[in-house]
Amino acid sequence: MVEESGIRVVRCGGNKISFRAPIISKDSRFLLCASGDLVKVFSTSTEECVHVLEGHTGQVTGVILNPTNHLQVYSCSADGTIRLWDFIDGILIKIFVCGWPIFSIYVSEKHVGIAFITIHMESKKHGENFQLVALHLPKVPEQEVEAREMSAVLCNISSNPGSTAMGRGGEYVASVMGRQLTVYFFKKLKTYRFSLKATDKKGAKNAFTCVACHPKDDCIATGHEDGKIRLWRNFNQKKEYTYSTQHWHHDAVGTLCFTTEGMHLLSGGVESVLVQWHCEEVNKKDFLPRLGGAISHICVSPDGQMYSTSHLDNKINIIHCSLKLSAVIQGLVKGNIWTDLMIDPRTRALVMNGRPGHLQFYSLQQDKQLYSLDIVQQEYINQEGLDQFEVMRAAFSVGGTWLATVEERGRCTSDLESSLKLWVYNEKAQSFELNTTITAAHQDRIMHMCFSPSTETTMLVTTAWDNQFKVWLLGLDSDTQKEHASWSCDYVGSYHGLQPTNCCFSSDGSLLAVSFKEVVTIWSSDTWELLTTLCQPPGPIRELCFGRLSCSKYLLGTTAKNLFCWNLLTCSLEWSTPMDVCLLRSDPLSENVVAFSLHSGNTDLFVFRPSEPRPLFTQKAVCGGKVQRCVFSPREEPLDSCDERFQWLNRSRLYFLTELMELLTFSTKAEDERILNSRKQLLVDDSVAVTPFYLLLGKHRQQQEEKQNSGVSQAADRVQPPQASVAIKELLHTPAHVLPAASFLCSMFVNSLLISNTGSREGKEPAEQVEESEKEEDDSEEEMETHDYEQEVRTQGSVEEAPPLLSKAEEKELRRVRKTDFSWVTNLASS
Repeated sequence: MVEESGIRVVRCGGNKISFRAPIISKDSRFLLCASGDLVKVFSTSTEECVHVLEGHTGQVTGVILNPTNHLQVYSCSADGTIRLWDFIDGILIKIFVCGWPIFSIYVSEKHVGIAFITIHMESKKHGENFQLVALHLPKVPEQEVEAREMSAVLCNISSNPGSTAMGRGGEYVASVMGRQLTVYFFKKLKTYRFSLKATDKKGAKNAFTCVACHPKDDCIATGHEDGKIRLWRNFNQKKEYTYSTQHWHHDAVGTLCFTTEGMHLLSGGVESVLVQWHCEEVNKKDFLPRLGGAISHICVSPDGQMYSTSHLDNKINIIHCSLKLSAVIQGLVKGNIWTDLMIDPRTRALVMNGRPGHLQFYSLQQDKQLYSLDIVQQEYINQEGLDQFEVMRAAFSVGGTWLATVEERGRCTSDLESSLKLWVYNEKAQSFELNTTITAAHQDRIMHMCFSPSTETTMLVTTAWDNQFKVWLLGLDSDTQKEHASWSCDYVGSYHGLQPTNCCFSSDGSLLAVSFKEVVTIWSSDTWELLTTLCQPPGPIRELCFGRLSCSKYLLGTTAKNLFCWNLLTCSLEWSTPMDVCLLRSDPLSENVVAFSLHSGNTDLFVFRPSEPRPLFTQKAVCGGKVQRCVFSPREEPLDSCDERFQWLNRSRLYFLTELMELLTFSTKAEDERILNSRKQLLVDDSVAVTPFYLLLGKHRQQQEEKQNSGVSQAADRVQPPQASVAIKELLHTPAHVLPAASFLCSMFVNSLLISNTGSREGKEPAEQVEESEKEEDDSEEEMETHDYEQEVRTQGSVEEAPPLLSKAEEKELRRVRKTDFSWVTNLASS
């Protein structure tokens, strides 16, 4: 088996958007957040991603507004660089190379040209000790510059960005770690440290979790593990400091943030409640509950009109300052994945476990969550050790009309509670609605279920640890006058008291394969007659999979050590190979089957057809660790130009989920070229300057000089819309903060509009003369007499000069030019 090259394993979205605190633009129109190695710019009104700032090669660990230009942001990354962006246009302005992995970034108005970053201690580059350093950002014309000049500010701090904050616009910096608060004053160059005991008198934990500084006053707020908030004052003196204590959170305070004017303090934690404390009235507070998962970050817009809360379930809530939820930006929820990865036949969205008790429908094309379906329909209680219902199994019918789910509670105890629910899609509501609930569908845990692909009947099969498999059939309720869909158990099957594990239907739905430990049974879906049994060397069956299309006569199975293929026409073993297959999936649109095999701590990929044991494609070490889930997703447009070796990716795309909860896929050269070509179409054509400066100062003038020297043939082209129209368009669509002064461009811009027309016009009439109306062709006699009189006066004033002979067309053009008002040019030139 030769390992092929030519495809790449790439991340396909679904990165964590709540990894670091987001920022809101000064006008509250945009929200920026770190997402993997990208910075995403979302609209706060439409929730859409308007820009993606690409360039970092490592995890983005911080995003912050430029204090000297509110239309620019700094981003830092584990790749050791700080990048300056124009986030309105998505343009990279500057790259500062630090050389150390950066974990957070802070800036202030009183320290222009300096960024405070958190990096490893020099002596322990890969340890758990970190330091806050001041990094000087050089002002040089080059786009990429090395920034090596740095000085230490604080040592032995936490890498968590919420554990360090700037106070009073940069007069001091506060940091918490363990049970110690450290405050450093830049002017005094002094450091003050304040410590707390491990527990208070009542045994509560005093360890610090987060810190925030008041923007106007000398006040520091700290959060603690016991849910208390302490407000520190007089901390510029070692012995006379004071603090007051507020308490509402029942668990550790996750984050703190003061509003822009310092009127309120915002706090959040595992309760999923945003608490707004009034600084002037300490006992007064407001609440916004039920926001989702535990709150990890809080952000306030510079104008104070918008708040944002980041949650552990990869969600960002945008909240108005009146504590009204304005928008929700939901990313891919990565938690406990109990169900398989599924593709919704209707929306082609990825379906998997989301928030506790929910299924999430995630668009892989738009990289956003479409909606979340509440399966359990019970309020989730965030309490450690509390056993609550979880969605364990899910399956779609062929057309996506029906959805079957299994929810369980008490998996680790003998008191198992489970329910089989069947959901029908409502066209009006554009969502699934609960149709049937079957409590205790089996006497033990349901391990697997699948729908029949047959379009004649809607059938569901479930297997459980109670040594039975059951067939559920959709029918009509005859007891009601109105036809109503209902489900009933049509058949119960078993085999020698063995425990069933997997089940699957053939491509036409005529056969059902059910594995009972080491035996595979084949049943007729019409009569539920046991047709045959298939056995193999010892080992329980892990996976079952029927072939597709021309390979539909084959049945594949895996054990801990082998991969088997049976021919159902001869009921014999076609071939087998020793392989530890952890996942086996067939492409619904082709004969191809993929197998993931764990070997030496990495997972290898094999693509083959059941009719031939020789693989079509292999790739070693597609990821580290074990692949948890995988699924084929149909493509919207097939890759017709794909290489012959990669034909298995033409009609479908393979997605897989790793142990680290990374959603990965394969990308071919054809896809890369298609994306590259689409991006090239968005680039400016070579005949148009890249920037307005280059257009006005360079290439535009060069084009004008070439036209002036090109002769009569190019002089006629000047009648067409001039190149200056491109300059106008570029000038009007370029942000004002990157343009030079208007006085510098005024004269050159006006000259570009007033192109001199000195070429010969003999034998050619302008387009305006052809399109002139009959009214202009039949001018009044009075206007003609006035024109003749003016020519007589000019002739008498200059006896030696002969009157010019003008044609009728030239006289019309001359009259049209005389009527045009050019006084605005004089005003511009005089100014």
